[in-house]
Amino acid sequence: MEKTFRVLIVDDHKYAREGMREILSQDPIFQLVAEGSSGREAIALAGRWQPDLILMDIQMQDIDGLEATREIKCRFPSVKIVLVTVSDDIIHLFDALKKGASGYLIKNLNSSSWNQYLRAVAYDEVPFSREFAQRLLQEFASSNRAQEGEVPLTAREIEILKWVSKGCSNREIADALTISEHTVKNHLKNILNKLQLDNRVQLARYAYEKGYFNH
Repeated sequence: MEKTFRVLIVDDHKYAREGMREILSQDPIFQLVAEGSSGREAIALAGRWQPDLILMDIQMQDIDGLEATREIKCRFPSVKIVLVTVSDDIIHLFDALKKGASGYLIKNLNSSSWNQYLRAVAYDEVPFSREFAQRLLQEFASSNRAQEGEVPLTAREIEILKWVSKGCSNREIADALTISEHTVKNHLKNILNKLQLDNRVQLARYAYEKGYFNH
């Protein structure tokens, strides 16, 4: 049996919520636990239901999705938040990730793309293209890195870090290094703990700033 992920939907448009509900119903790993229509509701419902994943619109009338994401991540760091929008503006993507979002979806994508992406987010495997990674990391590189000083990583951990910086998934890394996917996951968990980072995006940023990205 696959693990089940509890999901909260937040959007101030009824039909948008219905659309997200329909998409989630197509994959049995997602269990819808609650719906909200505002940023304030999102914060309250996150506290009440403790979901694993939140799908939330960026533009809402009271508190927008970006600010609600920041507040929720401060209170409940382990929850994964995917922001949804009609805009493909890269600036919105940067803002979403800076606020702590785990992902970003465009509303007009087909449902199969949504489910594939949400599965990747739920299982901490969000591959992104090299072109996307370059734009993302260049933006992040302009801000100050929170982590200071050197953190010792093993040779294997550095090797895996380089593959992550190329935008490779766990399966691709495992195949390249001839090790199991489970071993890759364990290494990534250890690396994130050592560097006190939360996700692959932050890890890729770290690799970029340390000079691993283009190697």
